[in-house]
Amino acid sequence: PKLLLPRCNPHSHSQQLPLLIRAFSSSAVHAIPTTTASDPGLKTRWKAAIDFKWIRDNKDAVAANIKNRNSAANLDLVLHLYDKMLALQKEVERLREERNAVASKMKGKLEPSERPRLIEEGKNLKERLASLEEDLVRLIDELQQEAQCIPNMTHPDVPIGEEDSSVVRKMVGSQREFGFPVKDHLELGKELDLFDFDAAAEVSGSKFYYLKNEAVLLEMALINWTLSEVMKRGFTPLTTPEIVRSSVVEKCGFQPRAETTQVYSIVGADQCLIGTAEIPLGGLHMDSILSESTLPLKYVAHSHCFRTEAGAAGAATRGLYRVHQFSKLEMFVLCRPEDSDACLEELIGIEEELFASLGFHFKTLDMASADLGAPAFRKFDVEAWMPGLGRYGEISSASNCTDYQSRRLGIRYRPSSEASSPTGNQKKGKNTPTQFVHTLNATACAVPRMIICLLENYQQEDGSVIIPDPLRPFMGGLHRIQYKY
Repeated sequence: PKLLLPRCNPHSHSQQLPLLIRAFSSSAVHAIPTTTASDPGLKTRWKAAIDFKWIRDNKDAVAANIKNRNSAANLDLVLHLYDKMLALQKEVERLREERNAVASKMKGKLEPSERPRLIEEGKNLKERLASLEEDLVRLIDELQQEAQCIPNMTHPDVPIGEEDSSVVRKMVGSQREFGFPVKDHLELGKELDLFDFDAAAEVSGSKFYYLKNEAVLLEMALINWTLSEVMKRGFTPLTTPEIVRSSVVEKCGFQPRAETTQVYSIVGADQCLIGTAEIPLGGLHMDSILSESTLPLKYVAHSHCFRTEAGAAGAATRGLYRVHQFSKLEMFVLCRPEDSDACLEELIGIEEELFASLGFHFKTLDMASADLGAPAFRKFDVEAWMPGLGRYGEISSASNCTDYQSRRLGIRYRPSSEASSPTGNQKKGKNTPTQFVHTLNATACAVPRMIICLLENYQQEDGSVIIPDPLRPFMGGLHRIQYKY
């Protein structure tokens, strides 16, 4: 299930929102300069390699993209702050040159009357420079805060509009015809003694649950079967930390301090519970330079996920469909920019193969621009038929985030000389310019919604539920979930 991103408000006192990273990789990045203020107590938060020059040169395309994504970003203010920063940077450099010239004169032979004048001039320059450097640091922070609201660019084939403008790119199977009244997963779970929502509500609150009996086996079977299938396709298995630094959450494009955030933050610590393993997987190679020969790096991670589900209500969210805690297997890929489109097709292909193997009826959607989260360049959703709910429900998604996350996380790779130079004459090794990798993520198995699909689609007239063939070896050979008494 997708981790929803709230609309950006850079002026909220409680927000630290993610920075702009443009969609297309470039080895020549006009990024914000590193400035050290004279005041040691003046600190800036992390900065991304934002290509502001590209934004300024392509402001019409960026403005249209902001509109198509229903973003609240203020592009005009970002460009105004950027120009202001460049002007201030030039003034700082000019004063530094004057200060250095004064220092050089002080080393030579001077008339007795000249030295006091130079000392006074140097003192004045130092004070003015310290003040301007502090102004520059604050201006950079303001620029970054405003730029945080600008989303990634959008793939040209993405349909423009709201969620209902999304396009079906594939339909698999058909709705099962039942010769008896259909039950939803809540009724089935109660009759087969698989869940306990009431006890969980007393212990933890609403939207929590206990799994019981065969439901526990079903969760383990789903995780182990999916893991084995994805590993066959060259993915390295991982378990991840489930508490991460707030900065890592931000660098992945999520908003832990937004007013309607989906992220649980830990009081008294600059840490959060993860809403998806995408976050610790993104941080795995943070601030590193990878060898091109290692790409693509393909991971599949099992974790628990924690989401506030702020604003979620209604019958469509009942039961297991929208909960605060669940288990999930997440696929994550780091690749060269030219390979990311193919990697997205590989990820959605894996998802479709998994769900088809379980006999689900589902459709794959190319999601419309307004439904894309800030990091996504393109996103495919898989919605499966849930007969008890009487509708399709999202069970998976796959996103290409291009270099949006890697520019924040500082993940680069060093191309071979042949790849980076048309002539092949460029020296290999440390002289080869680095490039940002592209990152992609996709849900292999979100357990609660998979359980909904299995129970509702495989229910029988006698109240039992058939276990699909692929899962039986992972459930000790169990073929059917039946009444306990």
